[in-house]
Formats: sequence, structure tokens, C-alpha cells
Amino acid sequence: MSLVPHATELLFALGLGDQVVGVTHECDHPTEALERPHVTTDRLPPGLSAAEIDAAVRERTERGEAIYDLDAELLAELEPDLIVTQALCPVCAVSYDDVQAIAARMDPAPKVIALDPKTFGETINDIRTVSDATGAKEAAFVLIATIARRVEAVKSAVADAEPVPVAALEWLDPPFAAGHWTPQLIEMAGGFDVLGLPGESSEQVTWEMVRAAEPEVVVCMPCGYDLGRAHEEAEAYAAQLGALGARRVVAIDASGTFSRPGPRLVEALELMAHVLHPDRVPEAPSAALDVEGAAPAERT
Repeated sequence: MSLVPHATELLFALGLGDQVVGVTHECDHPTEALERPHVTTDRLPPGLSAAEIDAAVRERTERGEAIYDLDAELLAELEPDLIVTQALCPVCAVSYDDVQAIAARMDPAPKVIALDPKTFGETINDIRTVSDATGAKEAAFVLIATIARRVEAVKSAVADAEPVPVAALEWLDPPFAAGHWTPQLIEMAGGFDVLGLPGESSEQVTWEMVRAAEPEVVVCMPCGYDLGRAHEEAEAYAAQLGALGARRVVAIDASGTFSRPGPRLVEALELMAHVLHPDRVPEAPSAALDVEGAAPAERT
């Protein structure tokens, strides 16, 4: 049972898809995951703006309430031997404490493991954690080696390039600077993050703070948004983004790249390198859309 999308992606990447008996309502990759029963639902109503989502999440988490519901009855019916979840972010998955409590009442009680990476290296270690719990050690070896080769290819391509100052915005209303693994990926891609700190939580900032950091490139990666929605969101804040004075503002598929610390983080790295150094990394596994409304503004 996978209770977080990046765990679902990892289980399938390790060739364990046929053993996955249930997933969350947000597990959409690979497409086979859509065929599994959904054991979670979203408590937040649809159609909320970025500001409304932020306010609703803050209100619920401050009251100690979850923003997802877990179908304990269905989970028990599916009889998993292993539940893979996370405890790092209350916005990303059902409560870890709730999962532990439900698992303890099941007979037999399944094993519960939490994947809570804060750095790129820890996401690689999660591959080993899951392989140890499932016996997929050979597949894990191949996956780690494949990721390592792709990482080295990017690092070699940008090795002597001038680092590009980058602001990675994980939310736009209010603006949040991306943390955790994102600053590391930016550095490996031939840039340096002017706001976020490696391994640290994402941090709320102001538009004035972003402008003062003088990014040359701004990457809009609203957490959990696909490319279309991220681009729409960025266009809605084009005035604020344009006032930053960056030479380029792009929107990316955050849900498919930076938001999920699973096997596709290497695709996030390749995409970032393409955005920052298209002459050295001419192709990327996914697209970045320029935010046309955020035309560069003169600095004062």
C-alpha cells in the first residue's frame, strides 16, 4: 500500500507494481497506478485559489486536523503486508500517526515505513529502504546506477559553465522559496539558489525579498501543480514576477518533477539544466513554459 505519490512511483520503478494493492487519489504516475483502488480523499473543496488553499491548509494544520481522509475500512480489506507513507509534510499525505494507529488495529498488522527525504542523497537512500523491505535489491541497484549516470551526465555538461542565480518558487500566494532537495538540484544543474537552503524546509518569503536576491531566472513550481496549471498560476501573477527583473521566468510541471522526491527527480535535474544552460543541455524529458506576461523589468 502506498500512501504518498513518490512512494508509488518508486514501487513501480522497482518493478513492484503488480504487488501494489492500493494508492492515494493523487497517485497518477505511472498510468498503471490509476487502476489501483484509492484509499484517500481530499478534504479541501475543489476550485480554491492559491491564497485560499494556503489559508485552508494553515487553518487545518494549526487545529491539528488532516487535509486528507483515509478509508480505514478499505485499507483493511486490501490486507497489505507493507504500508509506505511519509511524515515529513502534513500537506503531502495522510497523517503518519493516523496510519500507525490504523495499522496497529489490523490483524495481522502490516509493517509501516515512512520515506521522509530532505536531500537528494536521502531520496537515493529511500530506494534502498524500500528494496530492503520488499526484496527488490537487484532492481534497486539498477535504478540507482541509472540515476547516477544521468546525474553525472548533467554535471559534466555544465561543469565549467557560469553558475546562474535562480529563484525557485514553490508557491506564489504567498510566495514560498523551495527548500529540501531543490537547491541541490539547482546547483548540480549549473545554477545557485538565491533563496532556498539545501536540506531545509521551504520558507515563506516576500516579493521584495525575491527581487532583492536578484535572480536571473525564476522557476515557478507550485507544489503539486502540473505544467498547465503551473503556467496559468504564473500568468496570474505575471505582474509580481515581471517586477523581479529576471531575464527569464518559466513554469514547470512541479507535480511530475520537483514536488515528488522519487525516481523522477533526475528528470527535474535534467529539466533545470536545460532551462539554465540550453546550449549545453539541449534536450529535457519535460517542458518548461516561458511566462510571457512576466517580461523583464529594469532594475532600479
